[in-house]
Amino acid sequence: MNTNRHPGASRRRFIVAAGAASLAVAAPAIVRAQNRKALKVSVGRQPWAAGNSPVTAYMMNNKTFERFAADAGYDLTVDYRDYPSALPMVEAFVSGNLDFGMWGNTPIVRLIAQNQPVQIISVGEGHFRFVLATRKDSPIRNIGDLKGKTVGALLGGDPYNVLSQMLRYELGNPDPKAFNITVVNTPTQAQAATIPTGMDAAVLIHPAYLKAHAELGTVGIMNSFGYTEAHYKGPAGEGAGILLPAVKKAAFYPDGYYLHRSFWIGSPNVIKNDPAIVTAFVLAQQDAVAKLSATKPGEVSELARKYWELPPELGAKVVEDDVLFKRGWVWPTEGDAAALLETSKYMVDGKLIPKPLTWAQVKGAFAQTAELDKAAYEKSGRKPDVAGFNDKNAQDLRGAPVWEAQRWAERT
Repeated sequence: MNTNRHPGASRRRFIVAAGAASLAVAAPAIVRAQNRKALKVSVGRQPWAAGNSPVTAYMMNNKTFERFAADAGYDLTVDYRDYPSALPMVEAFVSGNLDFGMWGNTPIVRLIAQNQPVQIISVGEGHFRFVLATRKDSPIRNIGDLKGKTVGALLGGDPYNVLSQMLRYELGNPDPKAFNITVVNTPTQAQAATIPTGMDAAVLIHPAYLKAHAELGTVGIMNSFGYTEAHYKGPAGEGAGILLPAVKKAAFYPDGYYLHRSFWIGSPNVIKNDPAIVTAFVLAQQDAVAKLSATKPGEVSELARKYWELPPELGAKVVEDDVLFKRGWVWPTEGDAAALLETSKYMVDGKLIPKPLTWAQVKGAFAQTAELDKAAYEKSGRKPDVAGFNDKNAQDLRGAPVWEAQRWAERT
Protein backbone atom coordinates (compact mmCIF):
# COMPACT_ATOMS: atom_id res chain seq x y z
CA MET A 1 0.00 0.00 0.00
CA ASN A 2 1.36 3.37 -0.99
CA THR A 3 1.30 5.76 1.95
CA ASN A 4 2.92 8.66 0.10
CA ARG A 5 0.16 11.16 -0.67
CA HIS A 6 0.49 14.13 -2.94
CA PRO A 7 0.77 17.32 -0.83
CA GLY A 8 -1.65 19.17 -3.07
CA ALA A 9 -4.30 16.49 -2.66
CA SER A 10 -3.97 16.64 1.12
CA ARG A 11 -4.38 20.42 1.09
CA ARG A 12 -7.46 20.14 -1.12
CA ARG A 13 -9.00 17.59 1.24
CA PHE A 14 -8.24 19.88 4.22
CA ILE A 15 -9.84 22.89 2.54
CA VAL A 16 -12.95 20.90 1.63
CA ALA A 17 -13.22 19.50 5.15
CA ALA A 18 -12.68 22.92 6.73
CA GLY A 19 -15.26 24.45 4.44
CA ALA A 20 -17.78 21.80 5.32
CA ALA A 21 -17.11 22.31 9.01
CA SER A 22 -17.51 26.08 8.75
CA LEU A 23 -20.80 25.65 6.88
CA ALA A 24 -21.98 23.31 9.62
CA VAL A 25 -21.12 25.89 12.26
CA ALA A 26 -22.64 28.74 10.27
CA ALA A 27 -25.82 26.86 9.38
CA PRO A 28 -27.68 27.57 12.65
CA ALA A 29 -26.86 31.28 12.33
CA ILE A 30 -28.08 31.30 8.73
CA VAL A 31 -31.28 29.58 9.79
CA ARG A 32 -31.76 32.02 12.63
CA ALA A 33 -31.30 34.96 10.26
CA GLN A 34 -33.81 33.48 7.82
CA ASN A 35 -36.32 32.93 10.63
CA ARG A 36 -36.10 36.47 11.99
CA LYS A 37 -39.27 38.52 11.87
CA ALA A 38 -38.91 41.50 9.53
CA LEU A 39 -40.15 44.67 11.19
CA LYS A 40 -39.91 48.41 10.54
CA VAL A 41 -40.40 50.93 13.34
CA SER A 42 -40.29 54.71 13.47
CA VAL A 43 -38.49 56.59 16.24
CA GLY A 44 -39.07 60.30 16.85
CA ARG A 45 -36.27 62.33 18.41
CA GLN A 46 -35.86 65.95 19.53
CA PRO A 47 -32.21 66.56 18.61
CA TRP A 48 -32.35 70.28 19.48
CA ALA A 49 -33.19 69.38 23.09
CA ALA A 50 -30.81 67.72 25.57
CA GLY A 51 -29.64 64.19 26.41
CA ASN A 52 -31.80 62.38 23.87
CA SER A 53 -29.80 64.01 21.08
CA PRO A 54 -26.37 62.40 21.66
CA VAL A 55 -27.98 59.18 22.91
CA THR A 56 -30.01 58.64 19.75
CA ALA A 57 -27.05 59.75 17.62
CA TYR A 58 -24.97 57.00 19.26
CA MET A 59 -27.75 54.47 18.65
CA MET A 60 -27.97 55.49 15.00
CA ASN A 61 -24.22 55.50 14.40
CA ASN A 62 -23.72 52.10 15.98
CA LYS A 63 -27.05 50.51 14.96
CA THR A 64 -27.52 49.28 18.50
CA PHE A 65 -31.32 49.12 18.34
CA GLU A 66 -31.02 46.86 15.31
CA ARG A 67 -28.40 44.73 17.05
CA PHE A 68 -30.42 44.15 20.21
CA ALA A 69 -33.51 43.49 18.08
CA ALA A 70 -31.55 40.85 16.13
CA ASP A 71 -30.70 39.15 19.43
CA ALA A 72 -34.47 39.02 20.07
CA GLY A 73 -35.18 37.42 16.68
CA TYR A 74 -35.98 40.45 14.53
CA ASP A 75 -34.66 41.81 11.27
CA LEU A 76 -35.31 45.43 12.22
CA THR A 77 -35.35 48.55 10.09
CA VAL A 78 -35.45 51.83 12.04
CA ASP A 79 -36.81 55.07 10.61
CA TYR A 80 -35.36 57.83 12.83
CA ARG A 81 -37.22 61.12 12.49
CA ASP A 82 -36.19 64.58 13.72
CA TYR A 83 -38.85 66.82 15.30
CA PRO A 84 -38.31 70.46 16.33
CA SER A 85 -40.58 70.15 19.38
CA ALA A 86 -43.03 67.84 21.09
CA LEU A 87 -46.27 68.95 19.42
CA PRO A 88 -45.77 67.51 15.90
CA MET A 89 -44.38 64.32 17.40
CA VAL A 90 -47.39 63.93 19.68
CA GLU A 91 -49.71 64.48 16.71
CA ALA A 92 -47.89 61.78 14.72
CA PHE A 93 -48.07 59.39 17.67
CA VAL A 94 -51.78 59.93 18.35
CA SER A 95 -52.61 59.43 14.67
CA GLY A 96 -50.74 56.11 14.66
CA ASN A 97 -47.84 57.30 12.52
CA LEU A 98 -45.05 56.97 15.12
CA ASP A 99 -43.95 53.92 17.11
CA PHE A 100 -41.54 55.50 19.61
CA GLY A 101 -41.50 59.15 20.66
CA MET A 102 -40.01 61.30 23.38
CA TRP A 103 -41.46 64.38 25.02
CA GLY A 104 -41.76 66.13 28.35
CA ASN A 105 -44.12 66.14 31.34
CA THR A 106 -46.68 68.56 29.96
CA PRO A 107 -47.83 66.76 26.80
CA ILE A 108 -47.71 63.41 28.61
CA VAL A 109 -50.00 64.72 31.35
CA ARG A 110 -52.35 66.11 28.70
CA LEU A 111 -52.53 62.75 26.92
CA ILE A 112 -53.15 60.80 30.13
CA ALA A 113 -55.86 63.31 31.11
CA GLN A 114 -57.47 62.71 27.69
CA ASN A 115 -57.41 58.94 28.28
CA GLN A 116 -55.03 58.38 25.38
CA PRO A 117 -53.25 54.98 25.45
CA VAL A 118 -49.95 56.35 26.71
CA GLN A 119 -47.39 53.85 27.97
CA ILE A 120 -44.09 55.23 29.27
CA ILE A 121 -40.98 53.19 28.54
CA SER A 122 -37.93 54.98 29.94
CA VAL A 123 -36.42 58.34 30.85
CA GLY A 124 -35.41 60.15 27.65
CA GLU A 125 -33.67 63.08 29.30
CA GLY A 126 -34.16 65.24 32.35
CA HIS A 127 -32.94 67.89 34.74
CA PHE A 128 -32.91 70.21 31.73
CA ARG A 129 -31.83 73.77 32.54
CA PHE A 130 -34.30 76.44 31.43
CA VAL A 131 -33.09 80.03 31.56
CA LEU A 132 -35.16 83.17 31.99
CA ALA A 133 -33.28 85.43 29.59
CA THR A 134 -33.37 88.96 28.21
CA ARG A 135 -31.32 91.40 26.13
CA LYS A 136 -27.92 92.45 27.44
CA ASP A 137 -29.02 96.07 27.95
CA SER A 138 -32.37 95.20 29.55
CA PRO A 139 -33.44 96.81 32.85
CA ILE A 140 -35.12 93.48 33.76
CA ARG A 141 -32.78 92.02 36.36
CA ASN A 142 -35.04 89.73 38.45
CA ILE A 143 -38.40 88.02 38.15
CA GLY A 144 -40.20 90.86 39.90
CA ASP A 145 -39.19 93.12 37.02
CA LEU A 146 -41.38 91.04 34.68
CA LYS A 147 -44.56 92.66 36.02
CA GLY A 148 -46.40 94.30 33.16
CA LYS A 149 -43.95 92.90 30.60
CA THR A 150 -44.18 90.42 27.70
CA VAL A 151 -42.45 87.05 28.06
CA GLY A 152 -41.91 84.39 25.39
CA ALA A 153 -42.56 80.77 26.39
CA LEU A 154 -43.79 77.66 24.64
CA LEU A 155 -47.46 77.52 25.63
CA GLY A 156 -48.57 74.08 26.73
CA GLY A 157 -44.94 73.01 27.09
CA ASP A 158 -42.19 72.85 29.68
CA PRO A 159 -40.98 76.48 29.21
CA TYR A 160 -44.41 77.80 30.21
CA ASN A 161 -44.54 75.45 33.21
CA VAL A 162 -41.09 76.64 34.29
CA LEU A 163 -42.23 80.28 34.14
CA SER A 164 -45.36 79.40 36.09
CA GLN A 165 -43.40 77.70 38.88
CA MET A 166 -40.85 80.50 39.08
CA LEU A 167 -43.74 82.91 39.58
CA ARG A 168 -45.36 80.62 42.14
CA TYR A 169 -42.37 80.36 44.44
CA GLU A 170 -40.81 83.77 43.88
CA LEU A 171 -43.90 85.99 43.66
CA GLY A 172 -46.61 83.85 45.24
CA ASN A 173 -48.88 83.12 42.25
CA PRO A 174 -48.31 80.82 39.26
CA ASP A 175 -50.61 82.77 36.94
CA PRO A 176 -48.77 85.37 34.79
CA LYS A 177 -52.00 87.35 34.48
CA ALA A 178 -51.87 88.05 38.21
CA PHE A 179 -48.84 90.26 37.46
CA ASN A 180 -50.10 91.65 34.15
CA ILE A 181 -47.51 89.53 32.34
CA THR A 182 -48.36 88.73 28.72
CA VAL A 183 -47.06 85.35 27.56
CA VAL A 184 -46.28 85.04 23.85
CA ASN A 185 -46.12 81.55 22.38
CA THR A 186 -42.60 80.79 21.10
CA PRO A 187 -42.57 77.37 19.40
CA THR A 188 -39.12 78.02 17.88
CA GLN A 189 -36.34 78.28 20.43
CA ALA A 190 -33.84 79.78 18.00
CA GLN A 191 -36.16 82.72 17.39
CA ALA A 192 -37.08 83.11 21.05
CA ALA A 193 -33.40 83.24 22.01
CA THR A 194 -32.98 86.45 20.00
CA ILE A 195 -35.59 88.12 22.26
CA PRO A 196 -37.29 89.64 19.21
CA THR A 197 -39.11 92.94 19.10
CA GLY A 198 -42.35 92.70 21.05
CA MET A 199 -40.86 90.52 23.79
CA ASP A 200 -39.07 91.72 26.92
CA ALA A 201 -37.78 88.32 28.05
CA ALA A 202 -38.12 84.62 27.24
CA VAL A 203 -37.78 81.19 28.84
CA LEU A 204 -35.15 79.30 26.84
CA ILE A 205 -33.80 75.78 26.78
CA HIS A 206 -30.12 75.68 27.71
CA PRO A 207 -28.58 74.91 24.28
CA ALA A 208 -30.51 77.78 22.66
CA TYR A 209 -29.52 80.13 25.47
CA LEU A 210 -25.81 79.24 25.31
CA LYS A 211 -25.73 79.81 21.55
CA ALA A 212 -27.59 83.14 21.77
CA HIS A 213 -25.41 84.28 24.68
CA ALA A 214 -22.23 83.58 22.71
CA GLU A 215 -23.41 85.04 19.41
CA LEU A 216 -25.93 87.75 20.32
CA GLY A 217 -25.16 88.68 23.89
CA THR A 218 -28.48 87.38 25.26
CA VAL A 219 -28.18 87.32 29.06
CA GLY A 220 -29.67 85.12 31.77
CA ILE A 221 -31.54 86.29 34.86
CA MET A 222 -32.23 83.00 36.66
CA ASN A 223 -32.62 79.33 35.84
CA SER A 224 -35.01 76.51 36.60
CA PHE A 225 -32.59 74.91 39.07
CA GLY A 226 -33.14 77.89 41.38
CA TYR A 227 -29.87 79.73 40.80
CA THR A 228 -29.25 83.23 39.53
CA GLU A 229 -27.59 83.91 36.18
CA ALA A 230 -25.09 86.70 35.44
CA HIS A 231 -27.67 89.45 34.67
CA TYR A 232 -29.45 88.99 38.00
CA LYS A 233 -29.68 91.86 40.45
CA GLY A 234 -32.23 91.75 43.22
CA PRO A 235 -33.05 90.76 46.80
CA ALA A 236 -30.60 87.82 46.76
CA GLY A 237 -27.65 89.92 45.59
CA GLU A 238 -26.05 90.36 42.19
CA GLY A 239 -24.51 88.03 39.62
CA ALA A 240 -24.58 84.32 38.87
CA GLY A 241 -24.57 81.25 41.09
CA ILE A 242 -26.72 82.44 44.01
CA LEU A 243 -29.24 79.87 45.25
CA LEU A 244 -32.59 81.64 45.56
CA PRO A 245 -34.08 80.66 48.95
CA ALA A 246 -37.64 80.20 47.65
CA VAL A 247 -36.67 77.24 45.46
CA LYS A 248 -36.24 75.11 48.60
CA LYS A 249 -40.03 75.34 49.07
CA ALA A 250 -40.67 73.75 45.67
CA ALA A 251 -42.12 70.24 45.54
CA PHE A 252 -39.37 69.28 43.11
CA TYR A 253 -36.33 70.47 45.08
CA PRO A 254 -33.43 69.55 44.69
CA ASP A 255 -34.29 69.34 40.98
CA GLY A 256 -35.42 72.98 41.15
CA TYR A 257 -38.63 74.92 40.64
CA TYR A 258 -39.67 72.37 38.07
CA LEU A 259 -38.83 68.71 37.74
CA HIS A 260 -38.17 68.37 34.04
CA ARG A 261 -38.36 64.85 32.71
CA SER A 262 -38.89 63.69 29.17
CA PHE A 263 -39.92 60.09 28.64
CA TRP A 264 -39.84 57.64 25.78
CA ILE A 265 -43.34 56.50 24.83
CA GLY A 266 -44.22 53.30 22.94
CA SER A 267 -47.19 52.74 20.64
CA PRO A 268 -49.87 50.31 21.84
CA ASN A 269 -49.37 48.12 18.76
CA VAL A 270 -45.66 47.60 19.33
CA ILE A 271 -46.09 46.97 23.05
CA LYS A 272 -48.85 44.42 22.41
CA ASN A 273 -47.54 42.67 19.30
CA ASP A 274 -43.75 42.96 19.67
CA PRO A 275 -42.89 43.50 23.36
CA ALA A 276 -39.35 42.18 22.79
CA ILE A 277 -38.74 45.16 20.51
CA VAL A 278 -39.52 47.49 23.41
CA THR A 279 -36.97 45.70 25.58
CA ALA A 280 -34.47 45.89 22.71
CA PHE A 281 -35.06 49.64 22.44
CA VAL A 282 -34.43 50.16 26.15
CA LEU A 283 -31.30 47.98 25.97
CA ALA A 284 -30.01 50.09 23.09
CA GLN A 285 -30.73 53.30 24.95
CA GLN A 286 -29.10 52.02 28.14
CA ASP A 287 -26.06 50.84 26.18
CA ALA A 288 -25.65 54.35 24.75
CA VAL A 289 -26.10 56.06 28.12
CA ALA A 290 -23.59 53.76 29.82
CA LYS A 291 -21.00 54.32 27.10
CA LEU A 292 -21.51 58.08 26.93
CA SER A 293 -21.53 58.51 30.71
CA ALA A 294 -17.94 57.24 30.68
CA THR A 295 -16.97 59.69 27.93
CA LYS A 296 -15.83 63.30 28.33
CA PRO A 297 -18.88 65.61 28.20
CA GLY A 298 -17.38 67.74 25.43
CA GLU A 299 -16.93 64.66 23.26
CA VAL A 300 -20.52 63.58 23.97
CA SER A 301 -21.79 67.01 22.92
CA GLU A 302 -20.07 66.64 19.55
CA LEU A 303 -22.68 64.01 18.68
CA ALA A 304 -25.29 66.79 18.86
CA ARG A 305 -23.23 69.62 17.43
CA LYS A 306 -25.21 69.70 14.17
CA TYR A 307 -28.28 70.68 16.20
CA TRP A 308 -26.97 72.47 19.28
CA GLU A 309 -24.38 74.38 17.23
CA LEU A 310 -22.18 74.61 20.30
CA PRO A 311 -18.42 74.08 20.64
CA PRO A 312 -17.42 71.26 23.01
CA GLU A 313 -16.77 73.55 25.99
CA LEU A 314 -20.35 74.88 25.83
CA GLY A 315 -22.01 71.66 24.74
CA ALA A 316 -20.39 69.98 27.74
CA LYS A 317 -22.55 72.15 30.03
CA VAL A 318 -25.72 70.68 28.54
CA VAL A 319 -24.38 67.14 28.91
CA GLU A 320 -23.27 67.69 32.51
CA ASP A 321 -26.75 68.87 33.51
CA ASP A 322 -28.63 65.89 32.12
CA VAL A 323 -30.04 63.33 34.54
CA LEU A 324 -29.17 60.47 32.16
CA PHE A 325 -25.45 61.13 32.47
CA LYS A 326 -25.64 61.98 36.16
CA ARG A 327 -27.25 58.60 36.79
CA GLY A 328 -25.76 56.49 34.05
CA TRP A 329 -29.07 54.66 33.55
CA VAL A 330 -32.52 55.12 32.01
CA TRP A 331 -34.94 53.28 34.30
CA PRO A 332 -38.00 55.29 35.46
CA THR A 333 -38.33 55.68 39.22
CA GLU A 334 -40.95 56.75 41.73
CA GLY A 335 -39.51 60.27 41.72
CA ASP A 336 -39.78 60.51 37.94
CA ALA A 337 -43.40 59.34 38.07
CA ALA A 338 -44.18 61.83 40.82
CA ALA A 339 -43.11 64.59 38.44
CA LEU A 340 -46.14 63.78 36.30
CA LEU A 341 -48.53 63.87 39.25
CA GLU A 342 -47.23 67.19 40.58
CA THR A 343 -47.07 68.73 37.12
CA SER A 344 -50.73 67.87 36.58
CA LYS A 345 -51.65 69.94 39.64
CA TYR A 346 -49.85 72.97 38.26
CA MET A 347 -51.46 72.47 34.87
CA VAL A 348 -54.86 72.78 36.53
CA ASP A 349 -53.73 76.13 37.95
CA GLY A 350 -52.81 77.17 34.43
CA LYS A 351 -56.16 75.90 33.11
CA LEU A 352 -54.39 73.46 30.77
CA ILE A 353 -56.39 70.47 32.08
CA PRO A 354 -59.64 70.41 34.10
CA LYS A 355 -58.45 68.32 37.05
CA PRO A 356 -55.19 66.79 38.26
CA LEU A 357 -54.23 63.21 37.51
CA THR A 358 -54.71 60.54 40.13
CA TRP A 359 -51.74 58.49 41.31
CA ALA A 360 -53.52 55.44 39.84
CA GLN A 361 -53.56 57.11 36.41
CA VAL A 362 -49.84 57.89 36.64
CA LYS A 363 -48.94 54.36 37.71
CA GLY A 364 -51.17 53.01 34.95
CA ALA A 365 -49.04 54.80 32.36
CA PHE A 366 -46.14 52.49 33.29
CA ALA A 367 -48.13 49.28 33.82
CA GLN A 368 -47.66 47.61 30.43
CA THR A 369 -43.95 48.37 30.12
CA ALA A 370 -42.66 47.77 33.65
CA GLU A 371 -41.75 44.12 33.06
CA LEU A 372 -40.17 45.01 29.70
CA ASP A 373 -37.97 47.54 31.52
CA LYS A 374 -37.11 44.92 34.12
CA ALA A 375 -36.04 42.51 31.38
CA ALA A 376 -33.71 45.16 29.93
CA TYR A 377 -32.38 45.95 33.41
CA GLU A 378 -31.49 42.34 34.06
CA LYS A 379 -29.93 41.79 30.63
CA SER A 380 -27.82 44.92 30.91
CA GLY A 381 -26.20 43.98 34.21
CA ARG A 382 -28.70 45.01 36.92
CA LYS A 383 -27.24 48.47 37.48
CA PRO A 384 -27.71 50.40 39.67
CA ASP A 385 -28.29 48.38 42.81
CA VAL A 386 -30.89 49.28 45.44
CA ALA A 387 -28.60 51.92 46.96
CA GLY A 388 -28.31 53.69 43.61
CA PHE A 389 -32.06 53.96 43.21
CA ASN A 390 -32.44 55.33 46.73
CA ASP A 391 -29.39 57.60 46.92
CA LYS A 392 -30.49 60.41 49.24
CA ASN A 393 -27.49 62.52 48.27
CA ALA A 394 -28.34 62.54 44.56
CA GLN A 395 -29.17 65.86 42.93
CA ASP A 396 -32.29 64.38 41.37
CA LEU A 397 -35.41 62.74 42.79
CA ARG A 398 -35.24 58.95 42.60
CA GLY A 399 -36.91 56.01 44.36
CA ALA A 400 -37.89 52.43 43.59
CA PRO A 401 -37.81 51.52 39.88
CA VAL A 402 -41.00 51.12 37.87
CA TRP A 403 -41.03 47.31 38.12
CA GLU A 404 -41.26 47.70 41.89
CA ALA A 405 -44.16 50.15 41.75
CA GLN A 406 -45.87 48.25 44.55
CA ARG A 407 -43.29 49.91 46.82
CA TRP A 408 -44.26 53.41 45.69
CA ALA A 409 -45.97 55.38 48.44
CA GLU A 410 -49.58 56.37 47.81
CA ARG A 411 -49.90 59.99 46.73
CA THR A 412 -52.71 62.45 46.29
